[in-house]
Amino acid sequence: MSHTNHVAASQPLPCPPVVLPTDALDAPQGPKLRIAAITTAYYKYSHADDIITKFIEGYGLVSRVHLPHCEVVSLYVEQFVDSDIGRGMAAKYEIPLYDNVAEALTMGGETLAVDGVLLVGEHGEFPVNERKQKLYPRRRLFEDIVNVFRQSDRCVPVFNDKHLSYSWDDAEWMYQQTRELGFPLMAGSSVPHAWRLPPLAFCPGVQLEDALSVYYVPAHVEDGVDYAAYHTLETLQTFVEHRAGGEVGVRAVQLLEGAAVWRAAQAGLWSPELLTAAVETIPGTGPVPSGLADLQTRDPDPVLVLVEYADGFRGAAYLTRSLLEDEFCFAARVQGVEQPLATRCHMVKPHRDHFSFFCNHIEVMFRTGRTSYPVERTYLVTGILAAAADSRAGGQQRVETPHLAELGYQPVPEATYAAQ
Repeated sequence: MSHTNHVAASQPLPCPPVVLPTDALDAPQGPKLRIAAITTAYYKYSHADDIITKFIEGYGLVSRVHLPHCEVVSLYVEQFVDSDIGRGMAAKYEIPLYDNVAEALTMGGETLAVDGVLLVGEHGEFPVNERKQKLYPRRRLFEDIVNVFRQSDRCVPVFNDKHLSYSWDDAEWMYQQTRELGFPLMAGSSVPHAWRLPPLAFCPGVQLEDALSVYYVPAHVEDGVDYAAYHTLETLQTFVEHRAGGEVGVRAVQLLEGAAVWRAAQAGLWSPELLTAAVETIPGTGPVPSGLADLQTRDPDPVLVLVEYADGFRGAAYLTRSLLEDEFCFAARVQGVEQPLATRCHMVKPHRDHFSFFCNHIEVMFRTGRTSYPVERTYLVTGILAAAADSRAGGQQRVETPHLAELGYQPVPEATYAAQ
């Protein structure tokens, strides 16, 4: 009996296949690199889970699974919340759980015993200061790491999740340690590594006229403005650093709220047209308001961070309370292009591919000693965010930033994750 009529072709794999940054490296040789993981809190879908778990278990993306050539050999968790999974992960994978950072890096010995460090100082219960900044102890944990480096007379690459610190002084100290001791430091968030729909990346030297990034103010976060502003500013910086001349630094920052945002639009300090173009990339948002009056009616109480760059370029980070939720989007005017170019950073959930790509870049640093993009991007955004907090605390005044005005750097070409 023939079964030909009962045979069908299965669904083909996506083409082109996903390409990871580690694909450009030689095949790994020898034992896996030994990684110490330091975190403030470890629960499902926390940043510790999104990053440390991927280094423990590997991760899947469309068309492939990747197992890092790294092994988490020690773990320090500062706060064990009710929903903690850190203890369970340590027990399941036989990872020693240490009482402090130094023990995790030395594995209970006298000197550094690992090849790299994951520092995820995000989540957990920490105070919020009068400037409405949550006081995550990244500087303190980083200093514990550096102290082990100094005592051991040896350094290894370090990854620091998100911005360096809520405090510019602390961030400056952290950055100077990397320069003094000479170890690679990678920082930032996963958002720049998300799928962009429609695809959009700028080549070096792009002639930008204006740019705007957009996110929302999450109500579930203790102070949503500070939390959301970092991601929105980082998204902005990831695109605008490719403008002609490269990054040259920032000379002033101003945070505006409510009616002041719309007065700034009337004064030509930012573009409502770019806001409409960016939000239009988000599916399911319904008709997008167009024009200043409609936008103001729909979103009367936004937050805006104006960024004046040292070369005269202006960019803005817009935080909405009404136009969208849990989506990042971006729009820009490019010289010679009639319509704004816009995209959204697609956060695939629950797969969270943006963290998978991010972790793959971190693995490249651990294996090569080279970062995929300059830590100066995160350093500059840290300074912009701190200045925005100054502006907010000072009554939304424009804040001069001479300490950021010479923080120039040359960006690297953006990664592409599909074969050409």
